[in-house]
Amino acid sequence: MNGLEWEPLVRLGSFAAILMLMAGWEVYAPRRRLTGQKPRRWFGNLGLVLLNTVVVRAALPLGVVGVAVFAKERSWGLLNNVVLPKGVAVVLAVVALDLAIYLQHVMFHAVPLFWRLHMVHHADRDFDVSTGVRFHTLEILLSVGIKAAAVLLLGAPVLGVLIFEILLSATSLFNHGNVRLPAALDRLLRLLVVTPEMHRVHHSVEVAETNSNFGFNLPWWDHLFGTYRAQPAAGHEAMHIGLTPFGGDRVERLGWMLALPFRGEIGGYSVHRSNEPVSAEEARDHEG
Repeated sequence: MNGLEWEPLVRLGSFAAILMLMAGWEVYAPRRRLTGQKPRRWFGNLGLVLLNTVVVRAALPLGVVGVAVFAKERSWGLLNNVVLPKGVAVVLAVVALDLAIYLQHVMFHAVPLFWRLHMVHHADRDFDVSTGVRFHTLEILLSVGIKAAAVLLLGAPVLGVLIFEILLSATSLFNHGNVRLPAALDRLLRLLVVTPEMHRVHHSVEVAETNSNFGFNLPWWDHLFGTYRAQPAAGHEAMHIGLTPFGGDRVERLGWMLALPFRGEIGGYSVHRSNEPVSAEEARDHEG
């Protein structure tokens, strides 16, 4: 089994530990006042991640780590055909996979069909650790397919893929945290990791801010590709979270989240339509 029998336990354990840590931090030092009822939001958001976990395990029982084992056994991919120290190969794999996730994220904003799926993540009216797991099931399946293709092409080491998967989950929970960080610490952390202050900008209702700060783990790609925005124009306390056409308690319901990609227009948020206004007519189309 190449150690794959314990891979789900390692990932589940790290996910649960970081989720509880961030939830406690949010209670102790919240950054913003939430607009909705937290228990109802968490029921919907965590219900979605539970559904996604079951579906992904059914579709790909051994996960992306299993794809790395498959590639290694057949010497597929770049890193399986070059001689490098194991540590170097692991680091290169983690960095390359993170770049792939950055590009995937930009694509989910740029391609209208994919934006329909990704709207579920952005439609959350509040921003806390549970937002970090709020993704449509079809988006998760598509993301798993993209990561699997990247692992095959790269020939990423099994350890590198496992580290990347844990880091991706951990940083998604961290950078969606409704937590207060000292400004000096935030500036220091931004050199190495996407912080909540940085990623919160990406969840603004303002289109230009929504289409910035696409990184999940490493912050370097936003600087390199010109998508970095240091702060929201309105400030973190005054900025509005979510998507303009969507409001009310319905955005917290699991059924509404699953149905959202198949309803109405996509508004003016996706990158290719970012200069178009989000009209009142489109907003009315999404009501109910």
